[in-house]
Amino acid sequence: MQRVNLSSASEFVLVGLSNAPQVRFLLSVLFLIIYLATMAGNITILIAISTDTRLHNPMYFFLGNLSLLDILCPTITVPKMLDALLLENKVISFPGCVLQLFFLIDAVGTEIFLLAVMAYDRYIAICHPLQYMHIVSMKLCAHLAIGTWLVGFVNSLLHTSLIFTLSFCGSNEVDQYYCDIPPLLALSCLPTYSRELVILLVAGVLGSSAFVITLISYIYILLAILSMKSSESRHKAFSTCGSHLTAVCLFYGTTICTYVRPSSTYSPQQDRIVSMLYEIFTPLLNPIIYSLRNREVKCALRRVVSQVRTAL
Repeated sequence: MQRVNLSSASEFVLVGLSNAPQVRFLLSVLFLIIYLATMAGNITILIAISTDTRLHNPMYFFLGNLSLLDILCPTITVPKMLDALLLENKVISFPGCVLQLFFLIDAVGTEIFLLAVMAYDRYIAICHPLQYMHIVSMKLCAHLAIGTWLVGFVNSLLHTSLIFTLSFCGSNEVDQYYCDIPPLLALSCLPTYSRELVILLVAGVLGSSAFVITLISYIYILLAILSMKSSESRHKAFSTCGSHLTAVCLFYGTTICTYVRPSSTYSPQQDRIVSMLYEIFTPLLNPIIYSLRNREVKCALRRVVSQVRTAL
């Protein structure tokens, strides 16, 4: 274990997942398969949305943005993790660590607000169906999408600057398989309480506002569905938002367990498992959730697969 002053250091050492060669090989194969499946699933959804005119509407526009985020999130961490597992290259440069943390927080923050926007879209579609196309125009969709990416960028810039303006000393080992806020705070040789407070405050305000929008949207959606007279109408209405609700529960459950708590409760072993849920498995599951529960997406995917087979 190296003990250096990292305020001017050029690299960090990622602890990784395992030191046993056999375990490392099995994990690398597993995560490579998951990563490739994630890329294939989300790219296929993007192709289906872009090529099928029946999917050129607000709901699938936002789903396309979600697929982009699901491509970005594992790409930020998995290649370096595979490098550490296969080649035992656990070193990451200081700028590389900064960029990894920045893009990770950017992706997470953007997805939080994108899910809120998608919840609002479903609220308008179910509670005000006759006014849907007038209210949720493609121009508004573009503005909302740009807004979510911009908020994610600013939020990430603030968090990253708060972390990497700290003075690091002692061990340069990041007790995680990627650069993340809790293990980096643990390396600081100065008190981090004020910065943790700012991080929690900013994340709490932004996260809670997105959560409140999502929650209120689904309360109105639920009330609207319960007021429908026929079971067929209720089933059809719920099917249009069931996939999104599943994705929301999966995302919020894992991110809250990872970030919404003080660093004093940080557990490296537990956090490695939880972080894998939202960084690796959630991006894999989202295309499956949306394709299994959405008939239009399934039909579009079948057409894409058929076109690929014909081309080959």
